[in-house]
Amino acid sequence: MEATIQMIFLLGYAYYNQMHRLPGHIRKAAHCIMVCRTAVLGGHTQACPDGHYKRHWYNSCKHRMCPLCAFTQIERWLARQKARILNTNHFHVIFTIPSEFHELWRLNTKVMTQILFKTATETLFQLLDDDKYLGARPGIIASLHTWTKTLALHPHLHCLITGGGLLAGKWIKASQSYLLPFQVVRNKFRGKFIAYIRKALRKGELVLPDGMRSQQLENLLNKLGRKKWNVYLKETYSHGNGVLIYLARYLRGGPISNKRIFSIKDGKVTFNYGREKVELMTLPIIEFIGRYLQHVPISGSIRVRSYGLYHHSHKEELALCRELFGQLPIEEPEFLDWQKICEEQVRLAKDLRRTRRKTP
Repeated sequence: MEATIQMIFLLGYAYYNQMHRLPGHIRKAAHCIMVCRTAVLGGHTQACPDGHYKRHWYNSCKHRMCPLCAFTQIERWLARQKARILNTNHFHVIFTIPSEFHELWRLNTKVMTQILFKTATETLFQLLDDDKYLGARPGIIASLHTWTKTLALHPHLHCLITGGGLLAGKWIKASQSYLLPFQVVRNKFRGKFIAYIRKALRKGELVLPDGMRSQQLENLLNKLGRKKWNVYLKETYSHGNGVLIYLARYLRGGPISNKRIFSIKDGKVTFNYGREKVELMTLPIIEFIGRYLQHVPISGSIRVRSYGLYHHSHKEELALCRELFGQLPIEEPEFLDWQKICEEQVRLAKDLRRTRRKTP
């Protein structure tokens, strides 16, 4: 049996759907995954005019949770970002919310997502606007990720930040190897996040878990206000491309790729969740599907957002920065079709082989 995400859904989704009341955007995602590149979506025929060869090519669903459709969409996003990123060092900061908020996240995904983006970026801008740290406006690209390697819920925000900012037409370079003091960032983020949760609660914007009253949430917020939150400030990178490539892997294709699926057998899925080495986990198909579908974004939601110099409203400032760094004005990259992407991958593979042969 072919071990793919599509096969897992074909085997178990119908039963999972009967057992759960699923919203429309999740049913749509599951349907797209199951019919992608099948006759259901139609297609075209590739044939030799002399009748020697004939092959059918079925259309892709292009849903962002489908692993079969991820590659070309990711490459196109990367091409657009690389065309506008500044040629300077960048920092990578990760904001993670405590696990005590996970049930609240499931019930209020849209509101909680807005709060996470807002608190993380406000924390960064308020601190970097301070002369004590930078005193200038940076560019930020923030990307929402919601899963771990085992597909468990783990909402966190990755932020790619320029190693400096613009002030009165001049570039102010971040002087430290780390962008900001860890404890200052952590405490400000924690305070802001809790404050926005309280505000949403007062305005009646939050659906509380069964059995939880408003006062119980207030008590939880007080407790979490004394807890050490997980905020990770990485060292500087000489350029932002490496982090962009990392972020791109999470934009489309869902929380797990087909190459990580080890086997489908006896109603169970075995997959690799290791990073440096193979580590296998086995789950019932129904549980695997449930873990996968909890990461389907609400229709119309934006998982990657740009701020500061990288926001579309700051085109003139970004153009000035590019001029300061000796970069040409931004040009929209040519549209990448799958043929061009494949040609580029072949070229990169050849370059890698040449490099390995030269390395003693």
